[in-house]
Amino acid sequence: MIDIISKKYFHLHNGEISYLFYVMENGQLGHLYYGKDLGTLTESDLKYIALHNNKASGTVKYSPDIPKFTLADRMQEYPTYGTSDFREGAISIECGDEILYPDFKYYDYQINNIKSRNLDMPASYAEDDESQTLTVNLVDEEHKLHLALNYTIFKNSHAIVRSSKVTNLGDKAVKIQNLQSTVLELPDDNYDFLQLSGAWLKERHIKKRPLEQGITKIESLRGASSHQENPFIALVSKTATLNNGRIFASNLIYSGNFVSQVEVDEWGVSRLMTGINPATFTWKLEKDESFSTPEAVIFYTDNGYNGLMQETHNFVKEHIIDRKWQTKKRPIVINSWEAYVFDFNEEKLLRLANEANELGMECFVLDDGWFGHRDTDRTSLGNWTVDKKKFPEGLDHFSDALHDLGMQFGLWFEPEMVSPDTELYKNHPDWVVRHPYSRAAIGRGQYVLDFANPEVVENIFGQMRKIIANCHVDYVKWDMNRNITEAYSEYLHRENLPQGEFFHRYIMGVYHLYAKLLEAFPDLLIEGCASGGGRYDLGIMYYSPQIWPSDDSDASERLDIMSGTMLAYPLSVFSNHVSAVPNGQVRRNTSLKFRQDLADFGPLGYELDLNKLSPSQKDQIKNHIKWYKENRDLLVNGNFKQLIPLNDNNKYAWVVSDNKEKIVGFYRKLAKPNDTLDRYFVLKDLDQDKTYEVNDNLIVGGRILQNFGLREPYQFNGSNGDTAQVTGDFQSYLYKIVEK
Repeated sequence: MIDIISKKYFHLHNGEISYLFYVMENGQLGHLYYGKDLGTLTESDLKYIALHNNKASGTVKYSPDIPKFTLADRMQEYPTYGTSDFREGAISIECGDEILYPDFKYYDYQINNIKSRNLDMPASYAEDDESQTLTVNLVDEEHKLHLALNYTIFKNSHAIVRSSKVTNLGDKAVKIQNLQSTVLELPDDNYDFLQLSGAWLKERHIKKRPLEQGITKIESLRGASSHQENPFIALVSKTATLNNGRIFASNLIYSGNFVSQVEVDEWGVSRLMTGINPATFTWKLEKDESFSTPEAVIFYTDNGYNGLMQETHNFVKEHIIDRKWQTKKRPIVINSWEAYVFDFNEEKLLRLANEANELGMECFVLDDGWFGHRDTDRTSLGNWTVDKKKFPEGLDHFSDALHDLGMQFGLWFEPEMVSPDTELYKNHPDWVVRHPYSRAAIGRGQYVLDFANPEVVENIFGQMRKIIANCHVDYVKWDMNRNITEAYSEYLHRENLPQGEFFHRYIMGVYHLYAKLLEAFPDLLIEGCASGGGRYDLGIMYYSPQIWPSDDSDASERLDIMSGTMLAYPLSVFSNHVSAVPNGQVRRNTSLKFRQDLADFGPLGYELDLNKLSPSQKDQIKNHIKWYKENRDLLVNGNFKQLIPLNDNNKYAWVVSDNKEKIVGFYRKLAKPNDTLDRYFVLKDLDQDKTYEVNDNLIVGGRILQNFGLREPYQFNGSNGDTAQVTGDFQSYLYKIVEK
């Protein structure tokens, strides 16, 4: 998969894509191509591709020794600002008061065929013979710096994974101020910049804007990837559709402060970069010390949005999430939060659990309120001991009762936070993230613990391990409800380390706690959560096979959240709950059918007081859960595609499929009066020579479904009450299509 030609040209290819770069005249690395596979390349082919004799006007020569050569008009693999290139660079290093301008020259390379899964830090992984990793070593002799650029290509994937590592070979300490994970240069700018943005309760909506000369970027400075932005971005060709058109995309395997940006120069060349946000980052390197960036992944497709989703979904399922979760069934949960909030005891919870068990639910998640004296959200965080008032016989007694029912036991933690009324806060004020001045912000009545300090992580792990072991916890919901303000670590101050290292050390502490929990409890399912979708990223997915996507459980809003989220992340990560109406976040009323039909796509759960439902509603849930269990593997792990253009904000349709079966979900937010009787959407990936059964009552040829289409459900039009299949606002209809 990796060809090295004349020790100058590097060609990563796998029959699907090619990624091509070379050693330029000045010894640095230049970028040549990323796109469809170019096959086996001859040296004359490569010389033609790399030919660049025409120096741009109005530029500065890189060196008087190389006439007609400037970095200003070159696509590069890892550019440095100010060395005849005035665009933003991927690296910035200082030594004392001096700003260095590193000049990294090619030295040598290695190829590695092993990429194992390691819990120390989230990164892509592969089984034997599934990937190759190229490490290109570059050296700046004058500044005594070493730069290693890592490139991984996978079989059967369009993805390229990149990271960088800097080592200080000199005697003087240096400070890294910027070190990006990847750079991708494209020779044109005829793209829309697509981002997944929003806010709490409306995360990851699709937003697009055209590229223009200058910088288009998104970022987070909150200590988390955030509700407001997501590390995923895409460059979408102007003519792209669901199934056609070029798209380049990037994502970062990281959960902290990030930047993802594209800079367009005066000649229309686009430079994409993503990595740790330099605005809040400094890293000190003493002699022989190194720093490695988180990995970034780039994607290419010429098959439009559905082609992009095929690549992003397969990559996450195969190379980020532990593969055991593709075969282990995700339990159908009943979550206690919206049913009882803090007002419960063991007897009350067991009534809910018994009802849930009768309906077919498989895991009871006790969401908050079980510890300390937690009767409000302003107390007890950091005191992970059982509230004896609510559980006089102990939490293990409640857990045993659940297991006797045949249900799993899930438990909520917010491990990164501390409340001011706890012994932890009073005994260890230096463990709180807060600058050493009189005023400090407080959010949600709580403070952030200093996870940059290993002692803090060990303390929280010890508390969690005891509870998880003693109570036989099967499932943890890990929450994080407050972003970081006044970032300052007393630990870093004592260790004489720059405060600019805090944010990265903090998120590494989060990963370390995840790793310790999974090493102690390998079968534990940890669902990520950060006030909903505030940390919905590949870094958390490495440890959490599913994430609570939003605190907004309203099915109508979830249509838009899901449409954006699915561009970058697979259904298996998208945790769904059917909640009560009026919905607790927007006070909207939707039918139980609409809520369940939407929540089917991904891991299913319920979050409402089942005891308040009517017998007919309980029967509806019971029958639906039975159907979901029969189709769970397909609904969680099937191949997902959109069927209606993404700019239609009223009507939605998608399909999940495997080799023999498909399930289609159709949704309409608002009814249209006297609508056209017959509309169709086309299904792809069918065998045209076979027939298919639709919902047990229609037999249709594959050629018809693939070219003519699947008929939308008939909408009530004022006079077709005998044939209408959907009525009113917030309509839903499911199709099951089986190959005969």
